[in-house]
This record gives sequence, C-alpha cells and structure tokens, in this order.
Amino acid sequence: MRAQVPIAVIGGGSIGVRHATQAMGNKAVHLTAVVEPDANRRAELRALGAPAVAGMEDVPASTRAAVVATPTTAHFACAQAAIDMGWAVLVEKPLTHSLNEAALLCDTAEQNDVPLFTGHHRRCHPTIIEARAMLPRIGDLVGLNGVWALRKHDTYFDTAWRRQQGAGPVMTNLSHEIDLLRFLAGEITEVSALTSNARRGLPVEDTAAISFRFACGALGTFLISDAGASPWAFEAATGENPAIAASGQDTMQAIGTRGAISCPSMTMWSGDGTGAVDWRAPLRATPGPQAPVVDPINEQLTRFARAVAGESEPLLATGKDGMATLAVTQAVLTSASSGRVEQVQVA
Repeated sequence: MRAQVPIAVIGGGSIGVRHATQAMGNKAVHLTAVVEPDANRRAELRALGAPAVAGMEDVPASTRAAVVATPTTAHFACAQAAIDMGWAVLVEKPLTHSLNEAALLCDTAEQNDVPLFTGHHRRCHPTIIEARAMLPRIGDLVGLNGVWALRKHDTYFDTAWRRQQGAGPVMTNLSHEIDLLRFLAGEITEVSALTSNARRGLPVEDTAAISFRFACGALGTFLISDAGASPWAFEAATGENPAIAASGQDTMQAIGTRGAISCPSMTMWSGDGTGAVDWRAPLRATPGPQAPVVDPINEQLTRFARAVAGESEPLLATGKDGMATLAVTQAVLTSASSGRVEQVQVA
C-alpha cells in the first residue's frame, strides 16, 4: 500500500472546503492543513474536523503538496509561494488571472522541477474517460455541441466579487467545459462569442453563446448560463456535486462521419454495419456503459498523489493545459467585447 502524500489546501472557501473534505476521506493523501486567514472561517473549518491554520508559515514541514483554492486573483501569488516551498501544486481553475501570470507560473514550476497541475477535475470522471476512448468509433470528428445552464441561487451573489467582471459563468464555469472540449477534440484555434447580462443586470455576464474552431477541422458550439434553470449541465447530468440536484440528462453531443455520441450517457448512434452511413438509413442507439457516481475532485486528488509520488498521470490537466484553456476562455470574453472572431493566442 502506498504511503499517504501529505497535502495542504490553501483557501477555506466553498471549493477549498470541498477539496479538504475529500482529502480527509481519501486514502491516497493526508490533509496536513487548510490555510485560511479569516479567524471565523478557521473556526468553522476546525468544527468540520479540518486542521485550519492562519498562514502558509504554519503548515507542517512534512507537507509535500498543495491545492490552491483561493479566489482567482490570488492564485498566482499562492501558487508561487507553494512552489517556493518545494511543494507540488494543483491550482483550481482558472490557473491564474492572466496569461502572463500563467506563463510565469509554468516557467517557475519547470525551473524548480516542481509538478504543476490545473484543477480541471472533470478529466478524471469515468464518463469523460470513456467518451474520449469511444470517439474514434464515430469516424472523423465533425462537431461538438454542449449546454451548461443552472440557475444560481440569489444569495450566491451576496458575495461582492461574484457580481464583478471576471466572476461570471464564462470564467467560473465555461472554463471547465472548454477544458473538456480540448481534452476530447484537441486544441481550439478560434472563437466567436456573444454574452448578455440581461437577466440579472449585473456588470458580469449571466449568459454566453460561443462558436469554436478546432485544429482538427471540427467546429463546436456551447451555450452557458447561470440565470437559466434547466437539467442540462455536467454536474446535474453526472451527480458529481452533492450541492447540485441531479438530472441524469445528456449535455453534450459529439458528431462524426460515421455516427455520434451523447454524453455523459455515452449512448452511441451508428449504422447497422451493412451499408453506407448516411441520411437514407436510420441510426441505431447503443446504450453506453453504466458509469459509477463519483466525485471527480476525489479522483483528481488520488491522481495528484500518484503524480507527487513520481508516477505518470496523463489524465491530469498540467499547468500548460490550464494556460491553454485560459487562453481560449479569455478569447471568448475578447470576442464578446470586440464583436469579432478571435484567434486563440497562448502566451
């Protein structure tokens, strides 16, 4: 049995608590500390059984790795500090606030020979792993289509930073979907986007519609909204997040020259094998394998521990993966502002 990897979580907010809670029940890691400067919040964390401390200087010396789960604007500084400590680092998405910061962070990690990963945990979900393996069976990829629409409760916006530009569903939620698109179909080269704040009237967008071009020649579309109520969102589809009601509905379709796949059910649509696959013949649906209900954050922690221990872990999003996804996400916002098709530029 592998020794547990001593790990700290930096940030005691909602996503930090989720990481800490999973770490306390994960046999691959040992939670050494949750770094949280607010005294009241530290008391709440300790009541949950988490070893909360005020600063990184208070983290036990045995710690070998850290999860950075602070607000995005603090990702760069906290991750740099963790790298300076010699810790392997997994930074919640988005990797940093800007592409320049992302490039600096990746360079620093490489120069210090410290593993750096980005918290795009859906790569670790068994449905996504299975969907990626199934894609070659539908021929050359033609297009991908997806929806994420969950109405966030009104009190979600009581926190001031959630009402400001940069905290909307594009940076907060679409970044996960973009990483999934990249994981499934490869690099995205250009985007065209529209955003709207018509439903809430806040400075930040509440809805966006995006078109993508992939390097492989496929096209993609995505609709995202945190103002619209629907059963179509990854968390609802998979039941991955206990805070979000499950629906079991598919949210993404991959279309190829020989068939299609609906995710996350992994239902395969294909010909019967007796003739050409075209509109003259009906497609048959083959149900996908029944995937277990898992928390991919827990799966990601296990894989992170393996990487810290020196084992190869290809399913994790690297720091450079996080930077590439950030470049696409920022291109979406630039396109929405400029009204133009934007080429994706990675720093």
